Amino acid sequence: MTAAVIGISSGLLIIFLFQIFKHLDKTSVYGLILSGIGFLYVGYVWMDVEDLVVNSIQAVIFLLIAYTGMKKPWFLAIGFFLHGCWDIAYPFLRNPGLIPPHYDIFCSTLDFVIAIYLLLINKKLSFKNSPLLKPTL
Repeated sequence: MTAAVIGISSGLLIIFLFQIFKHLDKTSVYGLILSGIGFLYVGYVWMDVEDLVVNSIQAVIFLLIAYTGMKKPWFLAIGFFLHGCWDIAYPFLRNPGLIPPHYDIFCSTLDFVIAIYLLLINKKLSFKNSPLLKPTL
C-alpha cells in the first residue's frame, strides 16, 4: 500500500512540477521520462544475462514509443499505460528478486497516473489526428 501511495504521489508531483515550469516542452519532457523508465530495469538486472537481454529489448521498445510520442503525443499516454502493465506483469514473467521490493507497485501507479493525466487532462494532446480514432468505411 505504501508503494502505491508513493507512486501516486510521485506521479502527481511530476505533473505539478512540469505545470510550474511552463516554458518546458511537456511532450519532450514526458517522452524523456518514458524513455528513461524503460532503462531502469536494465540497471537492476545487469548481472543476469537472460534478464538483461529481455529488459534491454523492452527498454528499446519504450524508447521507440517515447520517440514516436514526441511527434504524436497520444503515443506517450499509451506508452505510460503499457509500461505500467509491464511493471505489473514483470514479477510473473521474469525474476522479481532482481528489482527493488515493491517496485512493480510503485512504478505502475506512477505510470498510470501520468497516463491518465496525458489522456484526460492535458489539452495539448492532439487526438484528432489519431489513426485509432478515425472511423473506418
